[in-house]
Amino acid sequence: MAAPIELQTPRLLLRQWSDDDLTGFAALNADPEVMRFFPACLEQAQSHALAARIRGHFAEHGFGPWVLQRRDSGAFIGVTGLLRVGFSAPFTPAVEIAWRLDRAHWRQGFAREAASAALACGFERLGLTQIVAFTTRDNLPSQGLMQRLGMRRDAADDFDHPALAAGHPLRRHVLYRLRRREWEVSR
Repeated sequence: MAAPIELQTPRLLLRQWSDDDLTGFAALNADPEVMRFFPACLEQAQSHALAARIRGHFAEHGFGPWVLQRRDSGAFIGVTGLLRVGFSAPFTPAVEIAWRLDRAHWRQGFAREAASAALACGFERLGLTQIVAFTTRDNLPSQGLMQRLGMRRDAADDFDHPALAAGHPLRRHVLYRLRRREWEVSR
């Protein structure tokens, strides 16, 4: 396996994880506003376990959700990256793009900047032919970002997330896709 990939944008470093990131990640995962479209906030131990799974994904695949660090201040502002979908669904196997940013950094273009770099990495460096993204029906901010990134939704692809019980208000998810040829045309 090649060394894990790191990326830079004009304002961000998308880098590998260090133990120093665990505190910021736990704070992010404990914020009710950040986690409002997830089943629950994460306790510190749950957040650390998620970080360990992310690090394991990097070790296995060479990519994953990168730590987002501001280049000007060095501040941890969240995570954005690519990962293999870890459940069975009509659209799997697949690689998804995902993001989670600290509230203080919302609406400043950081998520789009990081996600654009991650998509470029996925298509150019990793040779992916398609990248998906999904979220709950009510998460309009994330759906808006998916659309700004050029991703498209077909309502026929919407699905019930298998990790959530029937009747759970967040169970229904919308699926967006971006194919490499569409991404190349939009550049």
